[in-house]
Amino acid sequence: MPALPPGIPVPDDGGLPAWARPSGPVATAQPFGVYVHVPFCTVRCGYCDFNTYTASELGGGANQAAYATTALREVSLARQVLSDAGRSPAAVSTVFFGGGTPTMLPAEDLARVLTGIREAWGLADGVEVTTEANPDSVTPESLRVLADAGFTRVSFGMQSAVPHVLATLERTHDPLRIPDVVRWARDAGLDVSLDLIYGTPGESLDDWRTSVEAALATGVDHVSAYALVVEPGTKMAAQVRRGEVTLPDEDDQAAKYELADDLLTAAGLRWYEVSNWSRPGHECRHNVGYWRGDDWWGVGPGAHSYVSAPDPASDAAVGDTTDGDEPPAGVRWWNVKHPRAYATRLEAGHSPGAGRELLTREEAHLERVMLGVRLREGLDLGVLSAQGRTAVAGLVARGLLDGHAALGVGAAGSGTPGGSPGAGTARAVLTRRGRLLADAVVRDLTA
Repeated sequence: MPALPPGIPVPDDGGLPAWARPSGPVATAQPFGVYVHVPFCTVRCGYCDFNTYTASELGGGANQAAYATTALREVSLARQVLSDAGRSPAAVSTVFFGGGTPTMLPAEDLARVLTGIREAWGLADGVEVTTEANPDSVTPESLRVLADAGFTRVSFGMQSAVPHVLATLERTHDPLRIPDVVRWARDAGLDVSLDLIYGTPGESLDDWRTSVEAALATGVDHVSAYALVVEPGTKMAAQVRRGEVTLPDEDDQAAKYELADDLLTAAGLRWYEVSNWSRPGHECRHNVGYWRGDDWWGVGPGAHSYVSAPDPASDAAVGDTTDGDEPPAGVRWWNVKHPRAYATRLEAGHSPGAGRELLTREEAHLERVMLGVRLREGLDLGVLSAQGRTAVAGLVARGLLDGHAALGVGAAGSGTPGGSPGAGTARAVLTRRGRLLADAVVRDLTA
């Protein structure tokens, strides 16, 4: 697992910087999400570098059975911190339980944490509440408990339908179970998403086709497809270094992405973010909030949070500045990583925050471009610097950006989450080739 950045110290009470207090009303209608990290897994997959722990890795003092109570202590802290700063949300727009495997906890524990979030801030009408799950970590009964508690969506880590690919990834579930868990979730009234991974060592193009077609055969309304990234320090990275497995080349990865896009689009699921496809109205609104720069609080060990400045461009934002002169655009912080340290701090009445950073306007702008351009709706060209706008023509000529959208006359970005751009709005919208080279597009737009 990668180390957390050191950052600057988080106050013992978790308080936000003085400039984060708005001059307007206490409650804000700005979208606000809550992420709950559940750091437990039955086994550690060889490619995974997430902040997760098996029973043997936890050690003493990290009680999985008490985790819901510990998480609720942070929810209570968050409520106080946001209230003291005048940043209490009018209601929570989205909640996402991720991990790890959240459904390793009893469904009643997940329901109790959601109830605590509801009691702290309220849930907006039409709130989206998602939990991740492994196919072998749910039952029809547990899914009904979640739905009755207010969960609206479950995202299953399918990864592949091919046994030898699952074995390489060290996934433990039976691929034949996928249709069953999708049916159980739908019978409980939950929307369902399936997560897939392409580019596993030894996976052929036909293997990948089998996986995508198997996902579509379940009739789900949302699919995420991510290229396997082997991070340093993982078991798979060591296998690659020793020559035990061979990673596919970029052409193989591109062919698999294009195949997925073809199959998913033909089935009525269109891309709304580089790695995500859905039927209209079934996008993951929580993740869209990240890509659009909404505020969120992350609960759990290693979880990150972000609160934007009330008005990043206002000279009224004073106190803790980024360079002694420029007011910050927002503050991001992260919790201590180990569940034991996390629980100990909260039990003592202290913030679990390990460090935080103040984002300059330049950093916030870079992130807005980097994340916003990944969406189907694209990015308003007015957000770009003069140099970035100059780069658009070259990106269109190289087939990386949609030319009609760049002129404000295309429909390439229409019908996306939150509505389509207005007539005449010039936008940077990735073509399919641009999606494959999104990092290069961002470099040109932010040069």
